Amino acid sequence: MTPTTAPLVGGADATRVALAWTHTARFLTTASRLDQLPAHELPEIAFVGRSNAGKSTAINTLAQQRQLAYASKTPGRTQHINLFEVGPKDAPQAYWADLPGYGYAAVAKAAKVRWQEVMADYLRVRRNLACVVQMVDSRHGFTDLDRQLLNFVAPRLANGEVRLLVLLTKADKLNRNEAADSLRKARAVLAALSTEESDIRITLFSSLKRQGVGEVAEILHAWVAQPSLDAAAAIAAAPVVIEPVAGNPSHDPSA
Repeated sequence: MTPTTAPLVGGADATRVALAWTHTARFLTTASRLDQLPAHELPEIAFVGRSNAGKSTAINTLAQQRQLAYASKTPGRTQHINLFEVGPKDAPQAYWADLPGYGYAAVAKAAKVRWQEVMADYLRVRRNLACVVQMVDSRHGFTDLDRQLLNFVAPRLANGEVRLLVLLTKADKLNRNEAADSLRKARAVLAALSTEESDIRITLFSSLKRQGVGEVAEILHAWVAQPSLDAAAAIAAAPVVIEPVAGNPSHDPSA
């Protein structure tokens, strides 16, 4: 399916319902390895992006909370997967997985390699993964690292098992012509991943101006309410993958 541009037109009521749903997001746990993530049968929505692409700010804006996702003062410092429940407290409907930002030069090479491996494994084999939300700075477009991350999950996008929503962040810094050019270039990159089964969407997004917030909330809410058959089958059938690496998780408010 050709990459499509949001919005999803569900009307004001649908937007209010979706934003009320995203507002329920609450911290659950943190993990430095895949085997530390809880086993469950609910869909996971993974938020990924380069350091300084606005990932933490976007998550907080969607949740309408100031400090749900913590942005470190030192980009690239966060080296955990933070998991958040979404939906009623007594019956959560999905989980948000905030993956570490990537691409910051000051991070030690060994740490970069380890986290690249963890993120690659998560995207390739995490059985609950239903959707990837990738933050791409609208002023710079897809970098080599952004493309590499997409390659990790490309087979699952191709067969429709995982959906993709790309947010072109910091769109408030672009004029109309620049915004149109940013969308055009991003569509060209995503077209290479598109198949008849894929569900790939893209939208301009600004946390500062709240541009695209309602549309993104609607899309995520709808995707959780109507998971793909392939994703549901994968959750039911796929084995839990254990990564044999030692370590103890900690939720670092400064990360």
